[in-house]
Amino acid sequence: MDTSKLMFKDGLMAGERILVTGGGTGLGKEMAEGFLKLGAEVHICGRRGGVCQETADELMGKHGGKVVPHACDIRVGEAITDMNDKIWAEHGPLTGLINNAAGNFISRTEDLSVRGFDAIANIVFRGTFYMTHDIGTRWIKEGLRGNVTSILTTWIWNGGPFVVPSSMSKAAVNTMMQSLATEWGRYGLRFNSIAPGPFPTEGMSKRLAPDADGAKRMDSGGANPMGRVGEMHELVNLAVFLMGPGAEYVNGQTIAIDGAMYNATGGNFYQLTQWGDEEWKAARDSIEATNAKDRSQRTV
Repeated sequence: MDTSKLMFKDGLMAGERILVTGGGTGLGKEMAEGFLKLGAEVHICGRRGGVCQETADELMGKHGGKVVPHACDIRVGEAITDMNDKIWAEHGPLTGLINNAAGNFISRTEDLSVRGFDAIANIVFRGTFYMTHDIGTRWIKEGLRGNVTSILTTWIWNGGPFVVPSSMSKAAVNTMMQSLATEWGRYGLRFNSIAPGPFPTEGMSKRLAPDADGAKRMDSGGANPMGRVGEMHELVNLAVFLMGPGAEYVNGQTIAIDGAMYNATGGNFYQLTQWGDEEWKAARDSIEATNAKDRSQRTV
């Protein structure tokens, strides 16, 4: 990310202590860098502890400040509690949470197994609730203000063909965020969400666009009114707006950032109805190779 394109003044987020789940790579890493550049203490977690450590070292090398990596499988409630106990004891209470950790891959729904469904739902649906509940109840018990932003998709509004487990799970998270905004607002807690359009990252591209035409499908190709994908600083600026000081009355909102792609085309994978068995087999083979590489790097 080009941090010179951040809209906000240096030091804006000084005093903030923010946890970014899935913060070692992709959008999580980009947001972590933005928060750090603006003065926040940043914590990042993921199953690949080594990757989180490398990211922490890289970001502190570029910007100074403090990035603390944690190896944590958010599918396991006890692991979340242990991590947050450690953060509270060694660093102090968090002031913010970015629910970014996710999993996704394209598949015909008739080809999905229970295991494949659970691979997504256990991270996005269950893990996001576990993390939000653990941190939120700490804030309530201690009388602290807190701020949560969840990274969703535009499919929460119109469904996601070929990504049904993700679409279902993220729609549920959207409902959770709106519910907690009204239930826990009285405690000084805020809950907002971002629904990005295409912001290509390595992990996302290999699972959602594994075919040769995938990049074209997500880019202009007549699909996006602005004729391009998103730039990382644009997403980070929105995340800073929601997480930093000055927007305390924004609560219970889900904001799309997709160049109006959802309005124009639905923003999902309906066009893959044109694929046949050969294309789906090639996609599965490519996704399985990516998954195997990721598993070899996990420490939890």
